[in-house]
Amino acid sequence: MNDRANRSTVYDVAIVGGGINGCGIARDAAGRGAKVLLLESGDLAGGTSSASSKLIHGGLRYLEHYEFGLVRESLAERERLWTIAPHLIRPMRFVLPHVRGLRPRWLLRLGLFLYDHIGGRDALPATQSVRLAQHPAGSALKTMFSRAFVYSDCWADDSRLVVLNARDAANRGAHVHTRCRVTGLVRESGLWRITAGQRSFHARTVVNAAGPGVLGVLEAGGIAYERQIRLVRGSHIVVPQLFAHDCAYFFQLPDGRIFFAIPYEEDFTLIGTTDVEHLGSADRVKPSEEEIAYICNGANLFFKRSIAPTDVVWSYAGVRPLLDDGAAKPEAATRGYRLALSPPSEGAPLLNVFGGKLTVYRHLAEEAVDLLAPHIDLESEHHWTDCEPLPGGDFPRDSIARLINEIADAYPFFDQRTVRRLARSYGDLCFAIFGKVESLSACGHCFGHGLTQCEVDYLLAEEWAVDADDILWRRSKLGLRFTPPQVQQLRIFLKERKVA
Repeated sequence: MNDRANRSTVYDVAIVGGGINGCGIARDAAGRGAKVLLLESGDLAGGTSSASSKLIHGGLRYLEHYEFGLVRESLAERERLWTIAPHLIRPMRFVLPHVRGLRPRWLLRLGLFLYDHIGGRDALPATQSVRLAQHPAGSALKTMFSRAFVYSDCWADDSRLVVLNARDAANRGAHVHTRCRVTGLVRESGLWRITAGQRSFHARTVVNAAGPGVLGVLEAGGIAYERQIRLVRGSHIVVPQLFAHDCAYFFQLPDGRIFFAIPYEEDFTLIGTTDVEHLGSADRVKPSEEEIAYICNGANLFFKRSIAPTDVVWSYAGVRPLLDDGAAKPEAATRGYRLALSPPSEGAPLLNVFGGKLTVYRHLAEEAVDLLAPHIDLESEHHWTDCEPLPGGDFPRDSIARLINEIADAYPFFDQRTVRRLARSYGDLCFAIFGKVESLSACGHCFGHGLTQCEVDYLLAEEWAVDADDILWRRSKLGLRFTPPQVQQLRIFLKERKVA
């Protein structure tokens, strides 16, 4: 789109930020008939939204802080999201060992009773009490842990959830621009003029959904604000597989904090997270050596197999923009959100999104569009995102195994690991991506580990991928498997494509 077209187009909603909240709002608004613009400074899910614990969960520990409303909202969203994205989201059982001297068993049992009953649980199994010596999860743990509770939550591919919300928004008419940093916001003749480098856009309303950069967007527009967020860094590590079963673990640490150990990408274990006050830029955030050591030491309290920082094959960190509720410790800060709409006296509406968590993004987006509705012309006021599947998710939520078999039958030249990855990344879109190809060679160049030119071409054309990191770490997690020469080969291919 050239600048002349930009000036002649007035969007109903311009959204700044291509994380989960921004893309969720874009999808909801576009589906209600709004003319939507989404601007992201880097890649979609390039920040906090790809650096989560990968969980769609109620937040069991939030009950300790009396956040019953947030837990209820989150629990209600679990099965809704599983229904609309059964390829990206799957149920998982969590093992919570009882630790003597910490939270008593009666308190854990009470919390899990509430967890099972306040959120409208339907298909997910209820909590049970187990003896670890008789449960598959017990074999990986030290023998001092004898009893545990096993409860349900869901796992999610967070970055793909972001991308597919953006893809669905674009399918419904939204204009999505990545690598497009907003450098100015100004109200002009009843509209917003948004500057992004040499480009400018006009919109009736603006949504500031920049996550940890939300205050920076306001500063770029010279807009006065009252600080409402605190930045808290959460770090994770990935190590070679510590256990072979499908359950995850929820551990209590002696300092009162909790962390998860989750089966990850078939051959690995994901462990985290930390809660550390973050100072400075939220770009290119990395875990500190102290955080990595803290996570390793925490894991070593529970698992028979000891790990050290030298065992870490990948680590990542994200900065959570939490509401500043005055909590004394970062881990106690609320995971709730606030939608702040500017008063009518200020002119064209600005909606700032403060806080939020992955699990409630869809509901947050619905509320955001409801707030904007009086200021824009929507074709429909109908709430629709709770039942309309995301791209690739148009199949029953309990049928992922059947879809995997169908993809294996259609493309027998892919190995089983690749088939599972494709099914869980693209769902039934696989049949559109690969069409009627009958051999691996017909998919073009093979970069390794099942990644073919056919898939890469799709990611470039339909999912806004630009460089190797977009493909290997956000559209997939093949970065865990690719060798440096394979990464370089992909980079060369992408560079040649760009030149062509």
